[in-house]
Amino acid sequence: MKAIKMRMQKFSRPGVILMATVVAIITSMVAANATQTIIAPNAVFISYNLAANGNSAPITPATNRSVLVMGCCTTGVQGVGQVSLLHNSLGGMTWVGLNSFSGASITSGNNNTAGTHIVYIAGNGVDIQLASANTILVHNAYGGPVAGNVTLVW
Repeated sequence: MKAIKMRMQKFSRPGVILMATVVAIITSMVAANATQTIIAPNAVFISYNLAANGNSAPITPATNRSVLVMGCCTTGVQGVGQVSLLHNSLGGMTWVGLNSFSGASITSGNNNTAGTHIVYIAGNGVDIQLASANTILVHNAYGGPVAGNVTLVW
């Protein structure tokens, strides 16, 4: 009887070690697959102060990435507007978003021609439009000065 107990004890110790090793490996694999990489977004904040019928400097959005473009006008006719925009590496922009509250509506398009309207950020007078196939700008079509900012997040 002692011999049988000895054999079982000798057999069970390596078995327990093997089982513990298997559990540790499976736990490590599950933990490794459960991790998530979180990347902080990039952002650019641009202020503008435009005279009547003035344009801001050109702004170049990130290429081949979805870019959230948010603009607001903080003086004169106040408002906000935003679009999700794709700047194609071959030139041109594709966008969809929401125009300012005054006559709020969905805006969308795909173009590469300078002067093309993208989104109104104050009524129907201050808008973001294409400056070229690769850049955008803020345009003030009102008869007086306006100021505000544009934020790009990608």
